[in-house]
Amino acid sequence: MPYINQSVRYPTGCESVSAVMLLQFLGCPVTVDEFIENDLEQKAFEERDGLLFGPDPWKYFCGSPYDEESFGCYAPVICEALNHYFSRTGNVQYEAVDETGTSMEELKKKYLDERMPVVFWAAINMRKPIIGPSWRLLDTGEEFTWISNEHCMLLVGYDEEGYWFNDPYENNGVIHYLKEVTEDRHRVQYSMAVGVRRLQ
Repeated sequence: MPYINQSVRYPTGCESVSAVMLLQFLGCPVTVDEFIENDLEQKAFEERDGLLFGPDPWKYFCGSPYDEESFGCYAPVICEALNHYFSRTGNVQYEAVDETGTSMEELKKKYLDERMPVVFWAAINMRKPIIGPSWRLLDTGEEFTWISNEHCMLLVGYDEEGYWFNDPYENNGVIHYLKEVTEDRHRVQYSMAVGVRRLQ
């Protein structure tokens, strides 16, 4: 399994880095920079009348993966980016699937047991979630509240005690997190995951 450390160049790019580790595992010749530039939908923040307006993380990456002051994005954005990559490169072997809400048992059965890693949302070093900050959405004006310590990793295996990840944060490498805390942090982040299925 290829490993990429996000910390030097992509301080908030955990989602893209995790997606690219999966693509490289599948044999796709892509770099993180190419994926961000060509496949990831991004949108910046704006100030209007003293109020902060920002993108909807269900639709866009909020800010830039190169900016440590940016936030991140949710599973549909990475699912769309992966499928954009497959389409852009003419790769008809694979399709990305938004598995948000899928149980851990089902993720293990559908993907890990079939030797397919999963892009997985939880928390930085499994820290406790922090509610906030908030901003108004650019397209609707509704208030949105981010859950801080959001983090994306590549789920690569499991055992009786917990789960194994390629964790791109601060060169964590291949790391084991305990089952209960992993599943709790995953639930807090809306149980988001993205899988890739083989079509051929």
